[in-house]
Amino acid sequence: MNTRKAIGSVLFLIGLIVAWQLLYVAATDWFEWAKPYAVPHPSGVIDSVQALLANGTLFAAVGKSMLRVLTGFVISLVVGVLFGIVIIQSEYFARNLKPLLLGIQTLPSICWVPFAILWFGLSESAIIFVVVMGSVFSISLAVESGIKEVPPIYIKAAKTMGVTPAHMYTKVIFPAALPSFVAGMKQAWSFAWRALMSGEVMSASVGLGYTLMIGRDLADINQVMTVMLVIILIGIVIDKGIFSSVENYLLKKRGLK
Repeated sequence: MNTRKAIGSVLFLIGLIVAWQLLYVAATDWFEWAKPYAVPHPSGVIDSVQALLANGTLFAAVGKSMLRVLTGFVISLVVGVLFGIVIIQSEYFARNLKPLLLGIQTLPSICWVPFAILWFGLSESAIIFVVVMGSVFSISLAVESGIKEVPPIYIKAAKTMGVTPAHMYTKVIFPAALPSFVAGMKQAWSFAWRALMSGEVMSASVGLGYTLMIGRDLADINQVMTVMLVIILIGIVIDKGIFSSVENYLLKKRGLK
């Protein structure tokens, strides 16, 4: 069954590439809707991948971008968990701070770029700041929501068994809310990844966003498309390989799937 699914996925991918090539030929040759240099095509993307791999640009860009997003994501986790606990512990903050976080979360990450430039200049700190602001509020709300969804009977049982307040979160609340935390982290990662691209386009240094902008400046649409595909591929690998796997494991362990 798994082999059949794999074959189906491969055939679907081949079909997409063929359709892409046909669309390119139709747009640039058959109907002349667009200039060839303005439309990416599979063979051009393959050439661009080979060129970026040969000069080491792609490896360097991926490595630098991953380092930045991981740094920002870890900071977001720490700050976001603290914010979430504050909200759940204080009715005052729950009433006043949570609506503010919900509002700020709707801001596109690009809105934080002017602040980042003014406060940090064109530096690594500016990019990481944009990543943090793009993901921290999602984590805070996920933590708050996950803790609220913990069945009260768990807490009552823990108190009856003598669990101290200091261990209530680490031994009872966090483990019970872990599936919700992972779902929130999964969403926050996607926000952090998008925020990274917003931050990197403003930086004159190595990174996927910068490589994409170089492609734009050189009018190399195939390089632009290559970077976009790499960004999509990394997003899929992280989502399916890490977050979805952990989420499925936790749900199965609790008999929820």
